[in-house]
Amino acid sequence: MNGTPRLRSAYPSTPQATKEQIGAGSGASLPRVPLPTLSSRQQGPQAPLIPFSLIDGPSQRLYIAFFYLGLTAWRLCDYYGLVSDETDSLWLFMKWVAIDSIFLYGLPGLKIPWLQWSSTSMTMLFVGHAIFDAVLMFRIPIPLEAWLIAFTRIFYDRELAVSERRVKPANVLHNSSLILGKQIIHILPEGSATLNPNQTAFCIDNFTSSVILPIQTNQTNPILIELLRVDLETNLNETLTIQAKEIRQLKKQAQKLPLDRDHASLRYLQYPVKLTGLYRLQKVVDESKLEVQRRLSDTLVVRCPSAHIMTVPETKCIGDLSNFYLQIDATPPINIKYSKRINGQESGHAVLSIPLKSPVSPLARQTNSGALIGKESAANVDVSWARSQSTRISLNESLGISGTWQYTVDEVQDGCGNVVNYADPRLAEVHRRHVLTKEPLEQRFSVHERPRVALRGCDSQHPLRVPKGKSIRLPIQLSSTGRESAEQGTHRLSYIFTPSTEVLPNQEHPEVAAHEVFELEPHTAGHKVSEPGLYTLQSVESVSCAGEVLEPSSCLLSNPPEPSLSIETQVIPDRCAGNSVGLLVDLDLTGTPPFRISYIIRRRGGPVTPQVEETNLLHTQMELRPVHSGHYTYEFQHISDAVYREPRSLHDPRIVLEQDVKPPASARFLDAYPARKTCIGEPVSLGIQLFGEAPWKLDYELVHHGRRQKRKRDAIESSIYTLVTEELKGGGEYSLALTAVTDKSGCKVSLEQETKIEVALQRPKASFGLIESQRTILALEDKKVILPLRLQGESPWTIQYRNLDHAGDALTTKLLRSTNDEIEVKDAGTYELVHVDDATCPGNVDAASNRFTVHWIPRPEVQVSESVAIDLLQGNFVKKGICEGDEDAVEISFTGTPPFDVEYIHNVKPERGSQSTSTKKFTAGINLASVRMETTEAGSHQYKISKLSDLSYNHNPSKFSAVTIEQRVYTTPTAIFVEGGKTYRYCKEEEAGGEKVPVSLKGLPPFHLEIEVRHHSSSKPELITIPNIETHQYNLHVPHRLLALGTHAVRIRKVRDAHGCQRRLDQYAPHVQVNVAEVPGITAQESRTDYCVGDRISYTLSGSPPFNVFYTFHGQERKASASTTNFRRLAETPGDFTITAITDQRSADCKAHTDITKVIHEMPSVRVSKGRTATVDIHEGGEAEILFEFGGTPPFEFTYTRSSNPPRGKKSQILDTKSDISYEYMKSVLASDEGIYEVVSIKDRYCAFSTQRIQGKSGISAQKLLT
Repeated sequence: MNGTPRLRSAYPSTPQATKEQIGAGSGASLPRVPLPTLSSRQQGPQAPLIPFSLIDGPSQRLYIAFFYLGLTAWRLCDYYGLVSDETDSLWLFMKWVAIDSIFLYGLPGLKIPWLQWSSTSMTMLFVGHAIFDAVLMFRIPIPLEAWLIAFTRIFYDRELAVSERRVKPANVLHNSSLILGKQIIHILPEGSATLNPNQTAFCIDNFTSSVILPIQTNQTNPILIELLRVDLETNLNETLTIQAKEIRQLKKQAQKLPLDRDHASLRYLQYPVKLTGLYRLQKVVDESKLEVQRRLSDTLVVRCPSAHIMTVPETKCIGDLSNFYLQIDATPPINIKYSKRINGQESGHAVLSIPLKSPVSPLARQTNSGALIGKESAANVDVSWARSQSTRISLNESLGISGTWQYTVDEVQDGCGNVVNYADPRLAEVHRRHVLTKEPLEQRFSVHERPRVALRGCDSQHPLRVPKGKSIRLPIQLSSTGRESAEQGTHRLSYIFTPSTEVLPNQEHPEVAAHEVFELEPHTAGHKVSEPGLYTLQSVESVSCAGEVLEPSSCLLSNPPEPSLSIETQVIPDRCAGNSVGLLVDLDLTGTPPFRISYIIRRRGGPVTPQVEETNLLHTQMELRPVHSGHYTYEFQHISDAVYREPRSLHDPRIVLEQDVKPPASARFLDAYPARKTCIGEPVSLGIQLFGEAPWKLDYELVHHGRRQKRKRDAIESSIYTLVTEELKGGGEYSLALTAVTDKSGCKVSLEQETKIEVALQRPKASFGLIESQRTILALEDKKVILPLRLQGESPWTIQYRNLDHAGDALTTKLLRSTNDEIEVKDAGTYELVHVDDATCPGNVDAASNRFTVHWIPRPEVQVSESVAIDLLQGNFVKKGICEGDEDAVEISFTGTPPFDVEYIHNVKPERGSQSTSTKKFTAGINLASVRMETTEAGSHQYKISKLSDLSYNHNPSKFSAVTIEQRVYTTPTAIFVEGGKTYRYCKEEEAGGEKVPVSLKGLPPFHLEIEVRHHSSSKPELITIPNIETHQYNLHVPHRLLALGTHAVRIRKVRDAHGCQRRLDQYAPHVQVNVAEVPGITAQESRTDYCVGDRISYTLSGSPPFNVFYTFHGQERKASASTTNFRRLAETPGDFTITAITDQRSADCKAHTDITKVIHEMPSVRVSKGRTATVDIHEGGEAEILFEFGGTPPFEFTYTRSSNPPRGKKSQILDTKSDISYEYMKSVLASDEGIYEVVSIKDRYCAFSTQRIQGKSGISAQKLLT
């Protein structure tokens, strides 16, 4: 076996025992020797207890390993039982020490290779196992987890935060955004002073007595200021000196002004002046008695510009010029702005510029230096160009629109830039003073239309024709410019007149003509004239304006000749029979067409028939052709024309014609118009009159839809004949024409007689319409109801209908004229249409819509709502009894339209005493109401609802049935604990479970219990209400919200049965006790409640681990687990951290509620110069403001440093360190030294933060809570 090769990964060879090893001590180090043969090993004295032939060496070692693992598992099971059952730890320790000693010291006796150790090794193994047994059985905690966490943090540093997520503490502790910003101060040269640095314009007037001149100082503290003033009127100059006392007052005023953060060194002194002039800063001396550098800048204070209107009369006519002036007083150049409104509408703005009269004015040139005069002495300076000048401007524009025109001065600006805005509402007082001083700012014009006049319907080519001796009004048409109608009021007109005998051939007036003037009132048609001649309009004027005369303006008035008549006649023969059939009369007329001639026709033996002939011709013909034979006389009586409209007699001489006539055959319809109407499928009868001698033959045609049917009737003996057609089976229009007629003479005469027959396309139809998409309606009882109808056919219609609910009534007939007509009914029921006829035909009724139902709105009724507590006995409602003093009500429902007014009578028969009655009323807004039952007195109660009305109906005793409700009011049940005096166990704050307390009840279920729970250390009890107990035995479970640690007394206070009656039990009645056991607890390791972001909040837990900790943070409920009695979280963000409950392993079903709140405050922060790097330049000796803005809870203590301003590429050095305190969120510190100012540490009321190096270690300091 020794020669067998082995892999490097194979199990090592079994050591071999030699003769030298047998005699050696057990503790000697034995070298390995080759394994002897099997025979030699079996014969050696040191052979293993179990021969290798039975179990080889590796298997024996494997079995020993399994046996050791089994002992270890047994040991851990005892440890688990120790934790859960609290077994005696000493006994278990001694047990396992003995087992370990037997195993370890007995193992060498097996003589298993590789498991034979020296005595030293055996002792060390035994001591190690004994220590391990002590740790387990005595539950000695070993911080293995802490060691592992410390080792892990070298590579992975994370902690659980209050938000139950792992965060890196360094990210929370090292927050570089808490201190931001720095300020750099540079020293600049000495200060300066400037007068009016912004070149603001100033002016003085009667309303502004003084102005403020700003003097800008930069890094200087002046004690003397001199101003040079040059008078504008006299060119004389003077020096104004501002002494130190006045300067101090100006400085105090300047300090009240808002500070420019970007230019903190600038200060503005506001110096008031009351005189106009040119001002210059002449000298400034500071505290060092040295003169301050001045910037050359001149400031003009002039008279404020002003403007007003020199008004003129307001009445104007269209086309007139406005022609008014603007008066302006200002320093040139001047700009004036005015606006114009026409009829209330804005019509634009205009700006007028008035240039300088003097070219030497510096206001005319652009300059940025601010100097208006030279740098030399101001002794002989001419500033007359700055004086206010008076200017007048003419505004002359055409007024082309009628209405109200308004010109308003809006703004005036002088050459210095001073602006007076009269349109500004703040200058309303200035505007008012202008009006009071008769310097108005507005000019109004009332522009009127000019009248126009012309003649309508008459000119020299179309004269007015008037009968002789009659007058007529000249057709004068008045209008105005821009509109058709003239303005209201009287107009004055003039015209010239020339008689017709003196009018020139060219229809013009001679040199001498009569001139007339007249006035035309409103709504007058014209001026009356009667004399013939030529009239020409000359002029027209209204109340306000002169107008113009339009064409046509001339009119010729003439008197035409009177009408007359002369006639000639000729006989008209019959071409077939040769008889005379009439006369042809030629009429010759004189006068003015059209003519109207009146004459009469007289037939012998017949009546006289008057006739009229009208013609527009001076010569015409007329036929006198009678239709009947006989002797005829024609007499012409009167004539009239277009001018002479009154008829003139023709009796002098009389014009009379006579003749004997036998007319030819003819025929005509007696009633051809209007068209005959009939129903489809029916014949038509037509009356025809025949002329001539009987018998007659009649030919006619019937035309329908283009089809022509010829018909003939023979042997007609009567001159009046009735023609009956066949049945007309097609709907639409038929034409029946008489084509020819033949009489006894045999002469056939063609006819042109035609009539129309309209055959209805369908028969009329009737149905009921819809009301709100249905043929049913609700209405008030006994009120009239309108039912809509839908009719087809030709008006009028005759309908018949009936009420099906009144079978014995006769049919009702109505005549209707509209397709959507209505019928009026007054009874409820179902109405049915029976028959309909239109103007022509009988019709049909639509079977699907021939009925309409009318329902009455139900009268109000009252019903008692069904309930198990109400029975109906003998017509009265009986409500279940109730206990005296308890609240009860009955639900009643109404039928009708809410609201309902109810009146009921309450009758009480008490158990003792006399009966009483009372009447009560109430109003119900809906169809349901609750009537409160009176239970203050025991006995029999009766409620009788006697009156009821609703929105639709008043109370009607004849149609209302009273409702009666009765109830019995009862008088009092008992409850005891089954095991009075017994003590029950509960777990503190357990949500469910716990022992049940049996209660025995007597009375009529269901019961209502009230239980009192009182803690032994409290005098105030807690109450439990248990309703609806349906049995006489009840198991009470006491709510845990009423329990605290310790013993509680539980007793029954009240009990109520199914009648609603209750009994209050005596406080000394038997009771039971409830004992609440201890639950796990949690205690903060620090008594403080205020923490900072980055702090660790630690708690100590009491109970059996592991624990579940319940807490809220940022209003969110969370749950955390703790395997030890320590619970810690990192304060990551600010907020309230509140522990609300805890459970442990032993009391997993009991949750211990608590309320431990820790307030996590945000870290203080500071911002220098708004968190930016700001650079401030100051003069030597000046000061700059450093603004610190804090975040957190005041007061704030902070430390800041001043470092050098290093050259590029070099580090700055700290020159100075200062500490300060602020009780506000902002603090300003003045600094005059040059350098870089930045904060290195900050702390507020609770927390602190620093960027300094602490104790030689680099980094940002940890936060800490300040107390």
